[in-house]
Amino acid sequence: MGLLTRALAKTCAVLLAAGSSASAAPCPTRPSWPTLEWPSRVEEVAAAREPQVTALEEYAFTLVGRDEERLGIRTDAVVIVHGGAIIFERYARGYDPSKPHIGWSVTKSVMNSLAGVAVGKGALSLEDSICTHFRAPKAACRISVRSLLEFTSGLDWKETYENESYQVSSVLAMLYGEGRRDMATFVASHPFRAELGARFSYSSGDSTLLAAVIDGAARPSLGEEWPWKELFEPVGMTSVVIERDPRGTMVGSSHFYATPRDYARFGFLFLNDGCWGNRRILPEGWVADSTSVTEPFRTGEVSSKQGDVQGRQWWLNRPVPEREWAPAWPGVPEDAYAAEGHWGQSVTVIPSLDLVVVRTADDRKKGFELDQLLRLAIEVAK
Repeated sequence: MGLLTRALAKTCAVLLAAGSSASAAPCPTRPSWPTLEWPSRVEEVAAAREPQVTALEEYAFTLVGRDEERLGIRTDAVVIVHGGAIIFERYARGYDPSKPHIGWSVTKSVMNSLAGVAVGKGALSLEDSICTHFRAPKAACRISVRSLLEFTSGLDWKETYENESYQVSSVLAMLYGEGRRDMATFVASHPFRAELGARFSYSSGDSTLLAAVIDGAARPSLGEEWPWKELFEPVGMTSVVIERDPRGTMVGSSHFYATPRDYARFGFLFLNDGCWGNRRILPEGWVADSTSVTEPFRTGEVSSKQGDVQGRQWWLNRPVPEREWAPAWPGVPEDAYAAEGHWGQSVTVIPSLDLVVVRTADDRKKGFELDQLLRLAIEVAK
């Protein structure tokens, strides 16, 4: 009876999802969609906005010292999309439009989108226990999909990188150490330091465990290649590669690769409320919910420095009045949000300006400011 009950519940979820899709809000209308090629206004904008373009290039593409010294701002590419067309595109350090670039923690925002696909298809619910879709240690069954999306799993995870002792880093242990062969089980085996939903703590572990859970939920009904069939191929992201661990889990924290133009397509999907053409890729309301400050972040314990505000695996430019926090990028509209990754990767969406700004990079020292890049990009787009 238990199996029958679960099967009936799954069927009802699929039917409900189908019904909600039929009544979903209409998708935004565009004169064209860049599934095959991006429309380009690069030459037109370069001629009309020469001082602004020069200012952007001088900020983003000026290396300090020899390249091998890894000093200063080390931009590999910038692509700016405004009004559905590329208005600025430049590459450096051997990169060109055909070469994929690692996204590092931009991958976390991609996992958000894949979770949205699975929810929209009725394969997953935000309130599901992870154990519904992934064989985790029993103690971890209290963790929900929602808590992974919101970084509130409560797991005792140490998010430190190369600037601190390798021995204390849960991330490095997962990616390159004892957890590398079965990353999701490694994450789920950590002890708890907080109650579910009580503490926000940015965690590459939560994102990788989320990847295992959503794959376990979606693969039985959607097939092994479901991320490509349901998301990447429909929007024209043909360059995508996601590394997996030996157990087959997508490395959902960091090991996603795409060209800058395909990162721009990803941002464009979110700019258009999760739609592509007349097809709704993400459920109605998914983008809005993902890019709003979560309730745990507003009212719970937060392990985050002031200004580092999260929605669901997206960084936000929203104020948090409950904490007296101002927006992180003061020169940018408050509705901006970004997927950000280690060493300077970013995909920023500014809905009020119909703007997507992509940057790939290899910054090894402090100095680059996303706020400054976005200010300059906005000037180019005016």
